[in-house]
Amino acid sequence: MGITGAIKNFYSVSPPSDTRVPAADVDRKYKRLRLQAFIAATVGYSLYYVCRTSLNVMKQPIIDSGALDATQLGIIGACLYWTYAVGKFVNGFLADYCNIRKFMATGLVVSAFANAVMGMIGLWNGMAGLAGSLMFIMFAIMWTLNGWSQSMGASPAIISLSRWYPLKIRGTFYGFFSASHNFGEGLAFIFVSLIVSAAGWQWGFFGASLAGALGVTLIALWLHDTPESKGLPPVEVLAGEKTGRGDTHSIHKSVLKNPGVWILALSSAFMYMSRYAINEWGMFFLQKNKGFELLEASSIIAVNTIAGILGTVCGGWISDTLFKGDRKWPALTAGILESVSLVLFLYGGDGWAVNIAAMVLFGISIGVLICFVGGLMAVDLVPRKATGAALGIVGLASYAAAGLMNIISGWLIDGQALIDETTGEVLQYDFTYVSIFWVGAAVVSFLLPVLNWKRKKPEE
Repeated sequence: MGITGAIKNFYSVSPPSDTRVPAADVDRKYKRLRLQAFIAATVGYSLYYVCRTSLNVMKQPIIDSGALDATQLGIIGACLYWTYAVGKFVNGFLADYCNIRKFMATGLVVSAFANAVMGMIGLWNGMAGLAGSLMFIMFAIMWTLNGWSQSMGASPAIISLSRWYPLKIRGTFYGFFSASHNFGEGLAFIFVSLIVSAAGWQWGFFGASLAGALGVTLIALWLHDTPESKGLPPVEVLAGEKTGRGDTHSIHKSVLKNPGVWILALSSAFMYMSRYAINEWGMFFLQKNKGFELLEASSIIAVNTIAGILGTVCGGWISDTLFKGDRKWPALTAGILESVSLVLFLYGGDGWAVNIAAMVLFGISIGVLICFVGGLMAVDLVPRKATGAALGIVGLASYAAAGLMNIISGWLIDGQALIDETTGEVLQYDFTYVSIFWVGAAVVSFLLPVLNWKRKKPEE
């Protein structure tokens, strides 16, 4: 067996177990393993996010140190998002064929490694003084690697929900899972900020790497591949659902031709522009435009990630119980509220109360949108065997747009800055044009899903 064959064999879906669980024990074991898989997917993906958002916390210290400027950091951020976008598409399709435990663990191993290397590059720069261009290139390479490895996280985690949870409660648990974004971002803003404040920005990368190592351990122990591999019947049989027809390859082809999935992908693209405007540049905006210190700014932005837990958890449950699986009205309401919260944050003044209120509203609304527009509404439109494919299409559009947002935002921020012609020092940043760009993306995002309101899921 060659290397390619060995890799394919290693990552292939686990075969059904030769030992069947006795009928009397099926329900108990199924619920126990299902809960373990859910915890591993949710907490594991939270720690993925710590490794992904670590650089966001360190932008202002890195810029102030003179190591890199806003435009360079914007390009570096775009490297992650564009690689992540392509990776989401490729790895989304691949994950439908894979052992999700091995697939997800591999991505987090590489992501933790990339963060550790960037920490070492930062220490090297502090001791020896790297040329700005060299450090920029090295950071861009490692953040690109991180982007690809990060794309191996969401699809296997959500596929685990499809493999282990029946349709009638999938939205509820998808909502709980979607809170992993918020847990991870909140942990990054608080945990990594504390490390940066105490020891310097270089050590923030090592903190993120440690979080990734903990996630790998949990995934390896508890993210079970399929019920069949544990001697249990498929989830469709356990839940009394229709058994899906057709092979995975032919179903993937039909997903690529589904206009509803592509409409949601475009909507998610604009939503991710506004989402990552806050996550990538929110702290910088608070520090440079409103005068907050590092820990103050990180605390305000962390509020949105904590509030987002309420949005994701309640959004999935409400859509399952009150709307019987219909996501359109909760999604539209959340989109409008997100736009309002952005206006409040960007134009509402520098008081603590108004900024925290804006982040609470933003977090709740963006939490609902991540759950619905960012995945669940697309998953609802396709058969269970194509969960990864639908997520791959949405992810491709979302993170390509997030990368574009990073480039445009960095360019607008640098381009409108007031600079001392003698020293070249930035005297003041002007956020007028970039604010219009961020709010406009939010508005377009909530209008697009209206085109899907009469579209129904095809028969499996």
